[in-house]
Amino acid sequence: MAGSEEKEKAVFDVDAASALVNELRCTFASGKTRSYEWRVTQLKNMLKMCDENEKEIAEALRQDLSKPELESVVYEIGMLKNSCRVALKEVKHWIVPEKAKTSLTTFPSSAEILSEPLGVVLIISAWNYPFLLSLDPLVGAIAAGNAVVLKPSEIAPASSSLLSKLLVKYLDSSAIRVIEGAVAETSALLEQKWEKIFYTGNGRVARIVMAAAAKHLTPVVLELGGKSPVVIDAGINLQVATRRIIAGKWGCNNGQACVSPDYIITTKDYAPELVMLSAIKVSFQFFLAFHFLPCCCSFSCFFNCFVLIQVDTLKNELERFYGKTPLESKDLSRIVNSNHFTRLTKLLDEDKVSGNIVHGGERDKESLKIAPTILLDVPQDSLIMNEEIFGPLLPIILVNKIEESFDLINSGTKPLAAYLFSNKKKLKEQFVMSVSAGGLVINDTTVHLAVDTLPFGGVGESGMGSYHGKFSFDAFSHKKAVLYRSFIGDAAIRYPPYTTEKVRLMKALIGGGIWNIIQALLGWGKA
Repeated sequence: MAGSEEKEKAVFDVDAASALVNELRCTFASGKTRSYEWRVTQLKNMLKMCDENEKEIAEALRQDLSKPELESVVYEIGMLKNSCRVALKEVKHWIVPEKAKTSLTTFPSSAEILSEPLGVVLIISAWNYPFLLSLDPLVGAIAAGNAVVLKPSEIAPASSSLLSKLLVKYLDSSAIRVIEGAVAETSALLEQKWEKIFYTGNGRVARIVMAAAAKHLTPVVLELGGKSPVVIDAGINLQVATRRIIAGKWGCNNGQACVSPDYIITTKDYAPELVMLSAIKVSFQFFLAFHFLPCCCSFSCFFNCFVLIQVDTLKNELERFYGKTPLESKDLSRIVNSNHFTRLTKLLDEDKVSGNIVHGGERDKESLKIAPTILLDVPQDSLIMNEEIFGPLLPIILVNKIEESFDLINSGTKPLAAYLFSNKKKLKEQFVMSVSAGGLVINDTTVHLAVDTLPFGGVGESGMGSYHGKFSFDAFSHKKAVLYRSFIGDAAIRYPPYTTEKVRLMKALIGGGIWNIIQALLGWGKA
């Protein structure tokens, strides 16, 4: 009986959420989180937490996603530690007020822009990178001097539980709290007024978050996703390109990453150029295709044979990395749960695309594993081309000219990332100028996330706001304008009664230009 009463008391509802926020507001109001020393201490403790619990973190990620140790250590722990180090090195500079220029209108005066902590903020993180996507925004929130509530994803339960235990142990629980749970707990948190909500996840939940935030006029950062395309031009080092595509697709949580390549666009006639640069085996395939095609084959079939040769490079590299039985590979993550497995299976089994599989397609429902799968010449109206895949399936779209790919990309919603492989300067410039996406990478995939001097965030339906490095600090700061004046230099022209001369001089002062001011003083200007 006592046990059930305790369980009842432990329920996190709207009242509990309100009490939590009020408690954190008291901490913030005390000025504790504003101090440079507090910020540095928390960041150092986060680094210490990563160093002392690397094995435990990797094990939690293995339980939730069967994530390979290298991916856990490098892409979650390593990137988080780098964020901490950058913040520790730079925060003393970030908090210094930035000097701003003043004008003749306020002479004599000085001005500055002060980065002020927002207050009590909420971070709702995702399941695919449960440590990095929980703690990387937290680095920015702490560096900016805020009190924080972190809500990890319940879809990665082992990681969520470990986060809750570690943050209580290593960070200041009077200012930083973790709330575990699912929809009910998240809903209770969203009922509260926050100074900012930082959400990472999908567009459907983002709309719920934004609607809840709108009730309190709470600003949001939404880190979402989208269909991130890869455009492959002719005349490139295809082996390097395919390896980098594989690393960004299947080497990033088996495609379960917001910036993973979602589909490839390439030209129908790229294969002949590729054959001339390829190995003897591929050249022989080209010879067979060219000389032994039946007369009744259409010209488009001929091109499809060429493209299949191109796909061979991708297939060969996949086999080199994950073997001939990829479902047994320990270097591939599993699908997070049965719901996502079913969703991906539905995309793969649609009549429009099921016959277009040229590599992979194997799956194991019991282990929740799907092999790296390539689909060739997928129709635009298929399910797989009308939602973010977020898994190990990679469709290839064929166009006549590579420039057509830009219009194809822009015809859909704006992606979180877009990638181009090309050696042509003009094409690169055209890609950068014409494709709208959260971020662009030329001749690689996903690596822009590792550059802390670049903002990471979406545009349109792929999100709003950005973070990483100083952008994380700025995301959780208010840029407060401060103007300083003394009691000298008080100008009578700003006070009534308003005369023609005052109007003339005020217009000249506000308009700038020293010559206009001289004219006004001499009475030459128009009132």
